[in-house]
Amino acid sequence: MTKKKDPASLRSARWFAPDDLRAFGHRSRAMQMGFAPEEWAGKPVIAILNTWSEAQPCHMHFKTRVDDVKRGILQAGGFPMELPALSLSESFLKPTTMLYRNLLAMDAEELLRGHPVDGVVLMGGCDKTTPALLLGAISMNIPAIYMPAGPMLRGNWKGKVLGSGSDAWKYWDERRAGKISDDDWVDVEAGIARSYGTCMTMGTAATMMAMAETLGMSLPGASSIPAADANHIRMASETGRRIVDMVREDLTPKKILTKDAFLNAITAAMAVGCSTNAIIHLIALARRAGQDIGLDDFERASRKVPVIANIRPSGDKYLMEDFFYAGGLPGLLEEIRAHLHLDALTVTGKTLGDNIAGAEIYNKDVIRPVEDPIYKEGALAVLKGNLAPDGCVIKPSACAPKFLKHTGPALVFDDYPSMKAAIDRDDLDVTEDTVLILRNAGPQGGPGMPEWGMLPIPKKLVKQGVRDMVRLSDSRMSGTSYGACILHVSPESYIGGPLALVKTGDMISLDVDKRTIDMNVSDAELAKRKAAWKKPEARYERGYGWMFTRHIKQANEGCDFDFLETTFGAPVSEPSIY
Repeated sequence: MTKKKDPASLRSARWFAPDDLRAFGHRSRAMQMGFAPEEWAGKPVIAILNTWSEAQPCHMHFKTRVDDVKRGILQAGGFPMELPALSLSESFLKPTTMLYRNLLAMDAEELLRGHPVDGVVLMGGCDKTTPALLLGAISMNIPAIYMPAGPMLRGNWKGKVLGSGSDAWKYWDERRAGKISDDDWVDVEAGIARSYGTCMTMGTAATMMAMAETLGMSLPGASSIPAADANHIRMASETGRRIVDMVREDLTPKKILTKDAFLNAITAAMAVGCSTNAIIHLIALARRAGQDIGLDDFERASRKVPVIANIRPSGDKYLMEDFFYAGGLPGLLEEIRAHLHLDALTVTGKTLGDNIAGAEIYNKDVIRPVEDPIYKEGALAVLKGNLAPDGCVIKPSACAPKFLKHTGPALVFDDYPSMKAAIDRDDLDVTEDTVLILRNAGPQGGPGMPEWGMLPIPKKLVKQGVRDMVRLSDSRMSGTSYGACILHVSPESYIGGPLALVKTGDMISLDVDKRTIDMNVSDAELAKRKAAWKKPEARYERGYGWMFTRHIKQANEGCDFDFLETTFGAPVSEPSIY
């Protein structure tokens, strides 16, 4: 792209260039930090939003990796300015990071608006940090590039490869069934996460890093590089160099994030065996970017794009480290080239087609040919019916095939504590055909839509060898999870959606091929139940939670705050400097 931004037109010049008292203060305080005017004068000032935290294991390398980003910025003639941002640790932050995704998005947007910066490097990776940083960058719309944390190295226990999340659930059930010892369990704890970096299964973190790359917001191949690989260091400095040129080119997110870019991301999501959370985040991002993307777009893609990444949990063997060695995301995108809009612009200044041209696949069992997929349709399916009139989601590529068409009696739990108290009882009235239901776990009910959707298999069934059954909720589940879990039921039960009306014993029917989900209850009976329904007590009466529950959208709308969406009001102007 043509480099056209001259120094006088830099946004940061409003702070540093004028010959007035306020600019004197800005310059003198920069000099207070030891910087000479030659270091910033006439140069693009590049913010680095760093989500490092001592409570964020996925980003532990960001404490030093930021120096590699700064090195690249300096090499390209820019001036780096590190700005710490809210860190959302999927492991430690409760009740759920989804409660705070929009808070980080607001943090990112306002950090960028209020500081003298011309462009930004977004350092994220752990599940919600990627969409949150991108949401803020879209709304601010200065040149932005995303630097992914990268997946951790594969786990190991007694010579067995361990995958994040997926093997935690697996071996927890083995322990509940008495098949591994307490000592074994402790050893699994020690071996499942061996390095810094995100989950190395195709969970939400790996999915959203891949989505950022497919959208065109990170460098080609960046999302697949393991965090501990030296290639990651080089990618970080290259990211720093590239953002400086992006400022000079005035290459902003809204020039990149077209509808075609989002359709590309949805296509890639289906092919990689994505996390179910991709739906919520991509819809939110699209709406921020002013693009009309919804559940129907996912449904159309799921019918035509097969799963070709043989990565757990959709796959049966490989992890993200293997995916990188096999050719990574560029190799996969080249394989599904026929399904992509190749003229979509990216942060390189080139098109997606240019970026992936000639990308190779080095292991065709890890990244399958489209003619030999691990699942013939896309990773996700959108179901609708009288139980979910606005839709819900299942991941058929990661569940037992026998449950893709199923009818069974409901066993309903109104909250997680009551489910947890009952699930290990030997006298629980449940069989493999039962449909376990958890409600009041959605955006408002959870609150924040916690990852509770992979409900535990009742202990009496685990002892019988059962490892999957139909589970249904208005919550989410970890992208590392698997099983016949129906999620994101919309509208949620807490606000009176049909899920609130189900009773234990009602027959629930699903048909993934027909994309239907229904409770076999008459309309007259449902009307009686609706008339008798009472809204649960408010979750919050003050603070951020109070604001959250009054402004959060439903899952099918992306769970953004209504007042943050692009259509809510006039654009926010640049800050006054007096």
